Amino acid sequence: MSTTSTGHAFIILLKRDIKLAFRNRSQIANPLFFFLMVVTLFPLAISPERSVLQTLAPGVIWVAALLSSLLSLDAVFRSDYEDGSLEQILMSRHPAAVLMMAKVLAHWLLTGLLLLLIAPLLAGMLYLPMNAMLTLVLSLLLGTPVFSLVGAVGVALTVGLGRGGVLLSLLVIPLYLPVLIFGASAVDAAAAGLSVGGQLTLLAAMLVLAITLSPWAIASSLRISLN
Repeated sequence: MSTTSTGHAFIILLKRDIKLAFRNRSQIANPLFFFLMVVTLFPLAISPERSVLQTLAPGVIWVAALLSSLLSLDAVFRSDYEDGSLEQILMSRHPAAVLMMAKVLAHWLLTGLLLLLIAPLLAGMLYLPMNAMLTLVLSLLLGTPVFSLVGAVGVALTVGLGRGGVLLSLLVIPLYLPVLIFGASAVDAAAAGLSVGGQLTLLAAMLVLAITLSPWAIASSLRISLN
């Protein structure tokens, strides 16, 4: 890696993480199956009435997406930490923040993007109006990367603690709440025929802030955890 440019190192690490995930397909399948189960079982637990499901659909989809992203977070750094390659990545001559961004992007491509693709199908099952589908996709497109970026900071802080799933949840869920609130609110407003510009703008601002700050926070947190 020391003979490559930073951009090339970014691509190499991104491809590596995606290949490793496909070798361990449960890493990809588990969040998707969890997302499907939560959304499909919800009508059985509440009510199959169209009006009830239509009202609750935005919240159900967003909560299921949040929990599915949280379920897959531990895999971002776990295998690299256990085999020692995480230390080698941090010791390379390339900026650690850039390399960490590659790992977060791989996580989003394997979880957030797949959730984004199947969300409209499940939303249709919950009778979400068609005029709200585009807003659902846009809100998830803006919100799920924030889940990956912010969640990776939490994983970096707890990676040296073994299976710190409960602690990780306590760290990141409060930070997820603004994204959840504005994302579900945007879809709900679109279903009611109201403007969604404010909510989507706030989600976009959160994404820009997360992209700007999270990679540096991840790199610093990993150095603290590994020392």
